[in-house]
Amino acid sequence: MLAEARDPDPLASVAPWKPPIAEKDRKDPGIHSRRRGLRYQRQASNQKSCFFGVETTPKLVWEDWDLGREFTKTLVLKNVYSKMQKLHIRSPVSKFFSISIPQTAYLSPGTSLSIPVIFRPLKRCEYDDIIEFQGGKGNFQIRLHAIPPCPTLEVPESVMLPLCAVQHSSQTHFQLKNVSKLKAFFQWDCPAQFQLYPEQGLLKPGQECHITVIFRPQEALVYQQQAYCRFGEEGNNPDSLCAVLLQGLAKYPYLQLRNSSGKEEEDHGDPVLHFGSVGVGQSLCKHFEIFNPSPVNVSFCLSCLPAVAPMYESEFSCDVSRGEVAPGESLQVLVTYFPAVVDAVSVEYLTLKYSGSISETRLKLIGKCIGPKVSLSSSVVDFGCVEERRSAVKTVELFNSSHVEAIYQWDIDCANSVFSILPANGTVPAQSHITLRAVYTPTHPMGHHRRVACLTLHREPVFLDLIGTCHSELQQPAILKPEHLVLYKLHWIHRQHSSDSVSALQQGHDANVDQEREHLFVEKQSNKKTYSGAAISTTPMEEFYQVCSGCVDPPSSSSLSSSPHVSIVPSELLFNHKMTSSSFTSSASQSVSITNHTTGKLSLIWTVTQKSSFSISPSSCVLAPLKSTSFQVTYVPKQLNTLHGAQLECFAYYKDSPDKRQQLLCLPWCVTVRVIGHSFQLGKEHFTPICSLKPHQVDHGSNCPLAESMPILPSCGVVPPGNHQILTLRAIPTEDSPKQGLSVTLQLNAAKFTKELTVISVVEKPHVFLESGSSLYFHPTAVGSQTQCSHHIRNLSRLPLRFQWSIPESDQELISVKPDAGELHPNESSVQIWSFSPLSEKMYTIKPTLTFWPLQSDESNKSHLTIEVVGMGSKGFIEAEKAVLDFGDTLIGSCRSFEVPLVNNSPCPVSFHLSVQQMLTDTCPSYDSETEQSALQLDFERGNIASRSTMLLRSTFRPCRQAQYVWTFSYQTLNTSGFVSCPPQALCEVRAKAVFPTLQVIDGYSCGSVGRVSKVHLWKLFSLESLNDHLLCSPSPTELTFRTPTKHSLRSCPSTFTKAIVDFNFSSAALNSDPTHFLLMLHNPGSVPVDWAFLFPEDQQIELEYWSVTGEFSSNELCQMKVQDNQLFRVSPRSGTLLPGQKRAVNFSYSHDFVGTDRLPVVLKLSHGREILLNFQGMTAEKEKTHLHFASTQHVFTSVAIGDCSPPRQIYELHSGGGVPVHYEVDTAALEQLQVDNFNHPVLRCLNPKGEILPGKTALLEWIFSPLEAKMYHMDVPINIQDSEPTLLRFDGCGLDSPTLGSSKIYASNSKTTVHCVQKVPFPGQLLFLSEDSIFLGNIPVCSPSSRILFLTNVSHTDTVQYLWELPQHGYQQVVQIYPEQGRLHPGECDLCVLTFTPSDYPTIYQLDLVCQVTAEAALARYHKALHHWEEEKQKQQDEFTITDKKLPERRVFIDKQPVAAPARKGPPLRKYKTLPPICSSSSSETVGSLYTRQTRTEQQLQREKAKEWRRPEAPQPALLHLNITAHSYGLLEYLTHFPDQYNKLLRNLPLNRTQQCLRNSASTSLSAGPSVSIHNSERDILQNTITPLLRDILDDSAFIKSLTLCYKPAIYRPTQISSTNSRNIPTPPCSPTQPISCSTSTPQPNGIVERKEAAGCSENKPRMQTTLKSKHAPADVCQVILMNTFQNLMMEAVRGELVLTAHPHTVTPPPLAVRSRQMSRAVTDEDQQTLKSHNPPK
Repeated sequence: MLAEARDPDPLASVAPWKPPIAEKDRKDPGIHSRRRGLRYQRQASNQKSCFFGVETTPKLVWEDWDLGREFTKTLVLKNVYSKMQKLHIRSPVSKFFSISIPQTAYLSPGTSLSIPVIFRPLKRCEYDDIIEFQGGKGNFQIRLHAIPPCPTLEVPESVMLPLCAVQHSSQTHFQLKNVSKLKAFFQWDCPAQFQLYPEQGLLKPGQECHITVIFRPQEALVYQQQAYCRFGEEGNNPDSLCAVLLQGLAKYPYLQLRNSSGKEEEDHGDPVLHFGSVGVGQSLCKHFEIFNPSPVNVSFCLSCLPAVAPMYESEFSCDVSRGEVAPGESLQVLVTYFPAVVDAVSVEYLTLKYSGSISETRLKLIGKCIGPKVSLSSSVVDFGCVEERRSAVKTVELFNSSHVEAIYQWDIDCANSVFSILPANGTVPAQSHITLRAVYTPTHPMGHHRRVACLTLHREPVFLDLIGTCHSELQQPAILKPEHLVLYKLHWIHRQHSSDSVSALQQGHDANVDQEREHLFVEKQSNKKTYSGAAISTTPMEEFYQVCSGCVDPPSSSSLSSSPHVSIVPSELLFNHKMTSSSFTSSASQSVSITNHTTGKLSLIWTVTQKSSFSISPSSCVLAPLKSTSFQVTYVPKQLNTLHGAQLECFAYYKDSPDKRQQLLCLPWCVTVRVIGHSFQLGKEHFTPICSLKPHQVDHGSNCPLAESMPILPSCGVVPPGNHQILTLRAIPTEDSPKQGLSVTLQLNAAKFTKELTVISVVEKPHVFLESGSSLYFHPTAVGSQTQCSHHIRNLSRLPLRFQWSIPESDQELISVKPDAGELHPNESSVQIWSFSPLSEKMYTIKPTLTFWPLQSDESNKSHLTIEVVGMGSKGFIEAEKAVLDFGDTLIGSCRSFEVPLVNNSPCPVSFHLSVQQMLTDTCPSYDSETEQSALQLDFERGNIASRSTMLLRSTFRPCRQAQYVWTFSYQTLNTSGFVSCPPQALCEVRAKAVFPTLQVIDGYSCGSVGRVSKVHLWKLFSLESLNDHLLCSPSPTELTFRTPTKHSLRSCPSTFTKAIVDFNFSSAALNSDPTHFLLMLHNPGSVPVDWAFLFPEDQQIELEYWSVTGEFSSNELCQMKVQDNQLFRVSPRSGTLLPGQKRAVNFSYSHDFVGTDRLPVVLKLSHGREILLNFQGMTAEKEKTHLHFASTQHVFTSVAIGDCSPPRQIYELHSGGGVPVHYEVDTAALEQLQVDNFNHPVLRCLNPKGEILPGKTALLEWIFSPLEAKMYHMDVPINIQDSEPTLLRFDGCGLDSPTLGSSKIYASNSKTTVHCVQKVPFPGQLLFLSEDSIFLGNIPVCSPSSRILFLTNVSHTDTVQYLWELPQHGYQQVVQIYPEQGRLHPGECDLCVLTFTPSDYPTIYQLDLVCQVTAEAALARYHKALHHWEEEKQKQQDEFTITDKKLPERRVFIDKQPVAAPARKGPPLRKYKTLPPICSSSSSETVGSLYTRQTRTEQQLQREKAKEWRRPEAPQPALLHLNITAHSYGLLEYLTHFPDQYNKLLRNLPLNRTQQCLRNSASTSLSAGPSVSIHNSERDILQNTITPLLRDILDDSAFIKSLTLCYKPAIYRPTQISSTNSRNIPTPPCSPTQPISCSTSTPQPNGIVERKEAAGCSENKPRMQTTLKSKHAPADVCQVILMNTFQNLMMEAVRGELVLTAHPHTVTPPPLAVRSRQMSRAVTDEDQQTLKSHNPPK
């Protein structure tokens, strides 16, 4: 696209150049066209044109120029003419353009002339001038045009942005180029949703700039907006403008979180990623997917839901925090779970956020940390009795039942103890065990017992009791056994619970009494099998700390308050270590103190090892009660520059205990002291320790604010290479503990090397957050029903909590919550479902309480939260949008779904139960409403409708019988339990009608061999009345055996499932005649679509394999196979579908290929409807044989009253179905015998008993049926046919009693055949359309004319047609007249035809058929052209002579076949033509056979001769339209008697010479007169010459004229004057020359007067006629003619659209009476004189 800037100040002498404006840019005049810029002008200047033989460019254009310089372009002229041309050159007028060549130039053929044109601009504006050339043949001009230079930018017409999500952005680029030679400043102005960068800038000539378009939509819309670029030479004021159409489409984004494992877990709608149990120190990775089902790219952010401030890093890590997902793609996100706290459940929530989203999506991450789980195969190892300096070995199993590897360490120094466990430390694989060796090596005869702790990383320790007894030769103490250990623990429990005995022991009371009590208590506890575990309330970790602190007694909750039996201080000694504490020294010898807290004397024995670097002295002593003693520990390293460590043990037991039971009740106690030291010399560097701390951070949380204490056990020690040391920390935080934790320094190798261990120990308080707020509101709820809503609670503390909801007892029936109790892991959110069930219509306010406490506490420290629940109870009800719903008709056997809108206008949701009661109308008596299942099925009967909303109740209707269904809907509201709470209430009434598909035949048309068959006869042949009656009936159950057309029979003649049978008689015709075609118009009058099909036997027969066919067929099967194989009967189309009100024409044809009668059973099947058997029957006669075809041999006459003096004349039709004329004769002998049998009364007479019928024509037999009695007559009359067998016809007639006055019902016809009067739809190929097919004139008196208007319309859009009416012959010439009889219609044109029916003077029942021949002019033109060519060629060959030259083409033989003339209304009978030789078209089988059979010479010669024949072209066969006229005429007296009200409304038209005869015939009781006889020409002339003067004398009588004056004198109506072009189409029916004036009242005349061509005395009576016409009023017959003509004109104007009959009538103000009378008389006089002159030209 090019956009240019123009100078607004052009020169006055040059017309300014206006750029063309594009159609879409015309609203903004500043936007220049992009298609018609400089490029267009460049192309125009480069194009060549030829002017009078001179080729040159039509225009020279200067584009890039500047002021103060000259610019030259060359104009080249080339002579392309064959002669030399002389050109006179006129230079440019302005001074800005100049040329320097002579004024005259000569151009030889093919030479060129170059003319330099110089341009000198003075201003920056447009310049325009011309150079004119004058040659010998004319002048031409070359335009000189200079365009001022201006900045021109090239931009695209439109820029399409990529599809973008709402609140996202997408971008693209386009080029902005300066195509001019001037610099251009630009500045963009764009709408808010778009941004362009850079917004402004400067472009040098030819420079390009990349413009970035950023699209940021805020709504999901289609954006099409213009971005305007203002540009110019000056940056401050750009004066030009161009535009770019920015197009963008925005869609709402949507992302889904999907679990890639395939197990979809949800937590109240949110997905859950469950990690399961993961071992401490291990990690587990899982994936989830972010799927984008939307069509746009979506950028997202994945973050953790804000929770408790973590003390350390999150245990979940995600590798994706933000990104973008393409449409239809998914992004896999990896989440790693690294747990750190054993037995803790970690919960976190990932929130997926993206711009444009309606709601946030959460992903719940949950995992549990598990640690090792170790156990011992035995808690006690009994070594038994072992001799001194001997050793005993036992094994014990250490099991790890967890999935995590266990790291263990025994708290014992195997080198300095009598007991040792090997290996002392190591690992136990997951789900495995190891075997440990326990070794007992005593050094002193005594009983040994030590409780050793097995420390496990991330797990509490387990304890093993080691017992053994050492005997020597001199000392044999009591042997310790495991039961003694149990008794000792029970003894300790007794001491804890019996303060009296404890105090007695401390005060020195009688020991025997105390011992007896203790023995009794121990025995009782032993009998009860009560173990120490029941009394111990401390944890294993607390027991371990008690042991390490110097307490050697069994653990107890009161051990902190009571003093132990033996204690040692200090428990740890450090040698050669520089300590910051003053309590430790670095000397080589240190002391420890042991205190006896008992009342007995104790013996202390140290375990001494010779190999140890540490020694103690004395090694044994006796310690008095409640005394202390010191021991000296000496460090003597056995190796320099190394580290040493040991755990020294000392056993204490009662000294001098005479009773062994006392010794067993108090087992030996073992106290230990841990010593470490190093032997590095001064100046010797210690080696660098290589060790690690796992974990480097320890987290302790508590909910008890106690004093801070953080001991580490052991606080000193030596870690051998490759081994590990498990450290145990214990912290009791306070509220003042730092949140960031404390740093503990571990000194390694004499404090030179350190390790930092961070210990976080804070006070954690339970904290529950109500995410939905402290208030909960329920929307109004129906009384008795229930409403639910959700409420979220979240644990914001790091402690697992247990919660419990408390609802006041009085409100527990109103509200409830699930779950009402449960556990909440740290950071976990729980959804609480609250239910509200009001009991009455009022507002409720309830305050339930949430109680929660730490899961590991004793429920003593509980917290409480209270929320406010507000709800309102109201009354709910529903109703239907409409009280009555009618869903129309539904096809039986099908199903139909419809929706019933239910509306809830109440303020609360309503739970309901629907019930439907069915009622049927118009049903058969077999219907039982109680037992029959309802035809209406509801998708649901129970449901819930929200307040102020509408629900569509979907229902399915499956009717099974034809009836009107009525359903009454009612509903009942449901309570909380789902039971009804109120009686049924009416909702609405739904109606639907179940119908079968219906089909009707509304019209018929015949052509081919039966083209002249009337519609009445067609309806009789096809029994269409019976067919329509059958189609309207309901199908029987057997007809619905196959609801759709199905192949179901194995026989060639399938069985039928219907009793409805209709005969389709295709009439008859001669052999090889044109096929018989009947077109029936099918109409669907129902309201459901109809699928119809005509099933031939082959359509119902199942195709079998060839081997299964027997080959034995009956004669009927063979005939049927012949009919089907040769396709004698055809139906097209055979099947179809008709929508309601739709019509379709079906063609039935029968081919006359075989002589005889052919029959074929065809089934008319309506899907889900009727099945009717149609018996197709057609007859083909031999060519030279006569044949009369009878549609039925029985005929019923119209009933006649007995005693009728003039019984009506009735008609019976005979149709010739052969190829030759038929002579027939009615056997009058049967009629005479019938007369004799009825007292010589002629009951039945035939007026034309004999005659001849031409082929394909119809003869009318006239009968007079005169009953003598009131009964039914059955009369058999033979019809003798020449050269054929007679046919017996059965005539039935009924005689009726004389009717009463005014009764007319007996005069109705008994014929049941009725034909529709109006053809609504033309048949395929029909060119001319008749407005009415049948005219029923009803009951009329004799000689009373009636007129009807018909319209002929050419429905074709391309063909012009000609039409010709065939009026009845013989006795009916004067009965029917139609005008115009022939005409021509252009496409879409319409003609008005006037039909005049004047019954004869004898009562007759008329059934007349008028035929209108329709021929297309195009076919006639082709025929005449071919005929002219044929005649010219024939005349040419007649005039030429034959030359015997074999090489010349042979002459063709002309066969003159005179075409059959179309029948006319009057004229001689049809001529007989010579019979042509038959032209037999070979069948397909003969054609195939001729390929393999050699033809004889005779056959070849016949074919060559046949090829030489040139037959005379045949005229096109006209299409025939049939008009049926039905009337019943009566005698005057009979009509006056039975129809007195109608008598004065009709006008009689009687010949004057037959008036008395008609009156006599009406009054006579004899039938001798018979029907009227036609008047001869001589008699007609006499009557005409006599009566005409008489009538004129009557018209001159003023009294007579006054009597005919109209009583009412309306205002004169002045119709619109019809133009001459339109008036030529107004029908002008001629008057018969034999018809007098008084007999012409029924014939409309265009000029309003009576035309007389042969009336005598016209010239003599001329003055009298003028005198008559000058009278004020015209006779009644003349007024009738004028009104009839006026009415016809109005109808034609209405048909052509010139007159709107439904328009509001205009009021016409008539002139004064005197003026009006003078004007009328003057107008009438002038018109009469002109009319008489035109009808009586001067001789």
